[in-house]
Amino acid sequence: MSQGNKRHSRLQSFVDNPSKSMWSLAIPIIAGMGIQTLYSLVDMFFIGKLGGEAIAAVAFNMPIFFFVMGLSFGLGSGVTASIARFIGSNDKINADNAAEHSIVIAFLISGILTTIGLLYGEQVLTFMGCTPSVLPDAWQYLKVSCYGLSFGVLSAFFRSILAGEGDMKLPMILAGLGTVFNIILDPIFIFYLNFGVVGAAWATTISQFIVFIIFTYMLFVKKHSYVKFKMKDFSPSKFIITDIIKVGIPASMSFIVMALGQLVFNRILVNYSTGAVAAYQIGGRIDMIVFLPIMGIASALTTMVGMFYGANEYDKIKFITRYGISRAIMITSIGSIILYAFAPNVVSFFTKELTIQSIAIGSVSYTHLTLPTNREV
Repeated sequence: MSQGNKRHSRLQSFVDNPSKSMWSLAIPIIAGMGIQTLYSLVDMFFIGKLGGEAIAAVAFNMPIFFFVMGLSFGLGSGVTASIARFIGSNDKINADNAAEHSIVIAFLISGILTTIGLLYGEQVLTFMGCTPSVLPDAWQYLKVSCYGLSFGVLSAFFRSILAGEGDMKLPMILAGLGTVFNIILDPIFIFYLNFGVVGAAWATTISQFIVFIIFTYMLFVKKHSYVKFKMKDFSPSKFIITDIIKVGIPASMSFIVMALGQLVFNRILVNYSTGAVAAYQIGGRIDMIVFLPIMGIASALTTMVGMFYGANEYDKIKFITRYGISRAIMITSIGSIILYAFAPNVVSFFTKELTIQSIAIGSVSYTHLTLPTNREV
């Protein structure tokens, strides 16, 4: 079966059974993001063995990474929705064009952010409240992370392109592969090579590079995707750019607000101690466990709503939106209750410092009571 026929068959299955199709898209996304979250948790496990200040050094970098994630995943959602709509309306030319625009946008974002990070990263960390005792490790962590930033951004856009086609399998496999590499490299760089905190950044950068190379090979050499990239003939289109941005910017804002929130909290908490900042960081990583189903369902809805809109199936849009939101609230409520009950056990896995444990347990317990009502699909 040709790629075009596969896409048409997938669209028809979405129309015939939207609830089942949502899970067929969401589960691989949740699994892929779960693998990435596992990496994040294992990363924090190893860093936690270095002490509270090591955790705090990473914590001061988190608002920056959330900002980068916001732009990448937000604009990536715009790419996913745009490609899905064009495929849904059988407009292959514009689907290809949207994919080409996403590559250009990814290069622009990664180039600008990498340059700013390497030139002004230390000043940014100081502005965010990073204390003199933590700043050297925090800056080294950020500097090395900037080397791999472009690989992570481009891979995020590659995932968005495939998501627009309804292909979640390859991104999930590559996310898992990257995480396995990360988990293997973390202890090697942090402890065996004695790099400390910066070793975690090197492990992430190398893993991102490997995933980027495989994505590039699959999309540009093996021609795995339905959309085709004709970069030599690329011509900017105001219509395509607007189509991506009108979905991408609002989607980015939730992450950017989270980044600003973390920045503000870090500045407030550092007035008490770096241990408070470390505790907040641990709580944030645990928070992602409950947040995963919402992210997966939201990503699946982006693809399905885009395809239904392109195919003029407006009743299906209403149904799948209600269905997705209700399931997200149910799952999040159950996850929040479980984490509330076992918060002390989970927190103790990441740090043995009793002061940090006490703060983190309180943060996790009270935050997860509100998660079902303060997260939106």
